[in-house]
Amino acid sequence: MYILGISCFYHDSSVALLKDGKIIAAAEEERFTRKKHDTGFPINAINFCLNYENIKIKDIDYIGFYEKPFLKFERILSQHLNNFPRSLRMFVKSMPNLINEKIRISKIIRKKLKYKKEILYIDHHLAHAASSYLVSPFKKSAILTIDGVGEWATTALGYGKENKIFIEEEIRFPHSLGLLYTAITTYLGFKANNDEYKVMGLAPYGKPIYFEKLKEKLIKLEKDGSYKLNMDYFAYNYKEQMFSEKFIEEFGTSRKKESDITQFHKDMAASLQKLYEHILFMILNYLYKKYKLKNLCISGGCGLNSVANGKILKNTSFENIYIQPASGDGGTSIGVVSYIYNSILNNKRNFVMDSAYLGPEYNDDEIKNFLNKEEIKYSKFPNEERLLDQVSKLIYNNNVIGWFQGRMEFGPRALGNRSILSNPCNPNMQDILNLKVKHREKFRPFAPVICEEDVNKYFDGDKKLQMPSYYMLMVYPIKEEKRKLIPAVTHVDGSGRLQVLNKKYNELYWRLIKQFGKLSKVPILINTSFNIRGEPIVCSPKEAYKCMMGTGIDYLVLGNYLIKRDDNPKHMWDSEKYAKD
Repeated sequence: MYILGISCFYHDSSVALLKDGKIIAAAEEERFTRKKHDTGFPINAINFCLNYENIKIKDIDYIGFYEKPFLKFERILSQHLNNFPRSLRMFVKSMPNLINEKIRISKIIRKKLKYKKEILYIDHHLAHAASSYLVSPFKKSAILTIDGVGEWATTALGYGKENKIFIEEEIRFPHSLGLLYTAITTYLGFKANNDEYKVMGLAPYGKPIYFEKLKEKLIKLEKDGSYKLNMDYFAYNYKEQMFSEKFIEEFGTSRKKESDITQFHKDMAASLQKLYEHILFMILNYLYKKYKLKNLCISGGCGLNSVANGKILKNTSFENIYIQPASGDGGTSIGVVSYIYNSILNNKRNFVMDSAYLGPEYNDDEIKNFLNKEEIKYSKFPNEERLLDQVSKLIYNNNVIGWFQGRMEFGPRALGNRSILSNPCNPNMQDILNLKVKHREKFRPFAPVICEEDVNKYFDGDKKLQMPSYYMLMVYPIKEEKRKLIPAVTHVDGSGRLQVLNKKYNELYWRLIKQFGKLSKVPILINTSFNIRGEPIVCSPKEAYKCMMGTGIDYLVLGNYLIKRDDNPKHMWDSEKYAKD
């Protein structure tokens, strides 16, 4: 049985393909179109999934969509009517897309794919819940979903048992912890639904001196963690700006995009992060008290807040956590297919998502053909031992490496197949990567990747570092005596957003880290996503080469091939055929 899950027309369009209960392929549309957070109909991702399994659309038994369009239309219409006439401009602007896309999704699917079988629509937060619980290792678990907004829900609580999910409580729009975080993200001069992680990274540079004021003015909290926002301070329910004039009167003028970041902005980021964690732990403690379950599954865009995630076990009674690597809307395509197969069709669960390597891959022949066609100078490693030996030496000598191997990762994090790797022991490497490679803000930290058997030597984690660490979804303190050894991945507060690597999931990557450890005596690498600011992670060899030639990356490893940037003419980057891509 094949089931195809689709998420689109809001942000992070994606597709997942399930075969007999197992997720076998998944990808975000942005990786193919090269448009960050692409919202469009994910035809390229659909074609990839079908081609990966060598099937046609007629072989798909069900297609699932990640929300209920008419229920969402009801909420948006109600939202505008309740705020009329000040919502008129936003209403006029939003209606065409809503009517032409979301309401017509069934016709669009059937027309574009020539699909004639059943299409099922799954509630948005149910799709989020399924995307974590149904692919988790737990037979029973508490469930929490938090995002901006689905149809009506913004926060949902419940539990999963075997192949069933029970959502028993929810908080509804306009009251939203996700939109609160996004509103202050935009107030700080960053982009909504894109830069919330920047605020999380900025927070350690400040002090939470506005925490009490934010809590007092913006939100009413109950003991069970339920909340209501003071909507006088927000404008997202009636216009495109997230915060209101009253917010500016209370806290001052907002920061303009790309302007200097002051101590005030750092302190506001720290205060917001503390407020989010405070509310999150209240909700989770209530959730544990209600169900008395040791396992916890989290999903929704807020599940990507790795700083808060790393503190959950210390601040609650939960013992185990699972967070899917694409916790945001992109991951709902996985939730949709899992819910249809397990919960609607009542099939037993037979799959645990313990790897994010679900995207396209390119074999050596395809890579070689690309290199030869473009007349790119390269060398080939005769075997894996030579590859690991040479690349580890290059990293040890402070070269920046583009590392392109196997199947592309699903979700927003590069996890060793589409990664940029470098030396964490070099105190200048953070600045080198931010300025010469990533072209992004200087305060942005980089993530360490470490093998599972070495992690407790370098990090102060919980009783047992959890599976989400495989997906770079946890921030933990670096042991104080180790911080000077790895300055390039030690954040200003002494923490690191680590990726823990188990050998069975990516043996070549694991061996590279070990080989570097033999040279440096530190078995850790810097791992950051293979892209530059404002672009999606690379998908193909062509995009990897293009990224290297437009940055300060020194070497590119494509499968078994090594390309040195300085050996290739710069005109290949400047040529018309690359400039137009």
